[in-house]
Amino acid sequence: MEVPVKEGDELDVEIEAMGEKGDGIAKKDGFVLFVPGTSTGERVHIRVTRVLKRVGFAEVVRGESAPKQAEKRDQEEDKEEGEEDQPEEEASDSEDFGEGEQNE
Repeated sequence: MEVPVKEGDELDVEIEAMGEKGDGIAKKDGFVLFVPGTSTGERVHIRVTRVLKRVGFAEVVRGESAPKQAEKRDQEEDKEEGEEDQPEEEASDSEDFGEGEQNE
């Protein structure tokens, strides 16, 4: 199969399915493109970032997922800031996983 895209190409696609790791999957002439941060049914404009023999990877340039990706980044930054404010006591594990028990 000839690869129908190259790095830097921009396309309008619909996310047809979800990959094992949670990335959206779009296709261009049967060629699979993984698009992180998208969901099935979304229509997005993407830029191809990497092309391998059988699959490619892309990022959202605009569309439903562009704001979602920015929002997700903001939430992750807020979460990181909030974790710094927690006392260390709360962060310790409460599970002992049988460390104090011995099998005889």
